[in-house]
Amino acid sequence: MKKKATIIYMGTPDFSVPALQRLAAQKQYHVSLVVTQPDRPKGRGKKLAPSPVKTAALTLGLDVFQPEKINTPEAKERLSSLAPDFFVVAAFGQILSQEILDIPKVFPVNIHASLLPKYRGASPIQAAILNRDKITGITTMVMAKDMDAGDILLTCTTPISDTDTAQDLNDRLGALGADLIVQTLDTLLENRLTPVPQDHSKATYVKLLKKSDGMINWNLSNRQILAHINAMTPWPGALTRLGSRPIKIFTARPGDDRCDHAPGVIFHCDKDGIQVATGNGSLTILELMGASGKRLNAMQFLCGHKIEPPEKFDV
Repeated sequence: MKKKATIIYMGTPDFSVPALQRLAAQKQYHVSLVVTQPDRPKGRGKKLAPSPVKTAALTLGLDVFQPEKINTPEAKERLSSLAPDFFVVAAFGQILSQEILDIPKVFPVNIHASLLPKYRGASPIQAAILNRDKITGITTMVMAKDMDAGDILLTCTTPISDTDTAQDLNDRLGALGADLIVQTLDTLLENRLTPVPQDHSKATYVKLLKKSDGMINWNLSNRQILAHINAMTPWPGALTRLGSRPIKIFTARPGDDRCDHAPGVIFHCDKDGIQVATGNGSLTILELMGASGKRLNAMQFLCGHKIEPPEKFDV
């Protein structure tokens, strides 16, 4: 019987779960260890909660390792003792040192949610939506010490629609990553895949999002604001204020491209939505949340939060 190739899998959020599940189901691979971030406080009660990858790994009956720091002698010893053929890394959340990257017999392989060298960094999904790209995808690459700079193995693409949120794209790319990583490892083991260096001159970088990145700039055009809403959903959320009231907007659609009101002015409300002027055209808000913490359609929101146009969002 042919010996199974061994994998140490590293990942943390829900994006990383499909690839782990797919690899664990392959007869030609053995996932010897799953490495994920330590349990973190979550929710209003701030109780410690496992990462999605930890939950999936335990369900699959896999061993889990949760180092606070991956680049320690103790972590290196544990990873090395398993003599893995591959690391597979998908949004793990820690930078691996060269000493750690040198452990696998074949390659440390990363699953990245963009078409590299575009959007290296922590928020490629949000960046693609925010920049109103028509297409994005998954890249598998050989990991290098510099962030997302390693040689490319395989890519696959998916279109981005005007209604895709970051959550929609996250889910779709997670599934594509699961398909592509199996194809990548299979092809590597068959010696049919040669890594291709990235064109570093074309690299772009995206930072980790902060809560403040969710604030809506009503001076932008209606379509730019719609892209912002989609990109910030589910986190940190598309945020604005109406007087002293914080508002989170979930869904909207572009209205008229011509509008005579100042940016941020709510000029009409009815059962079809809340119409707001932007820097270019108007936007109709369809779903939003106020202080109640409940996601409501516009009509439901207006029943409990009276708005008498013209009122104005902060700009």
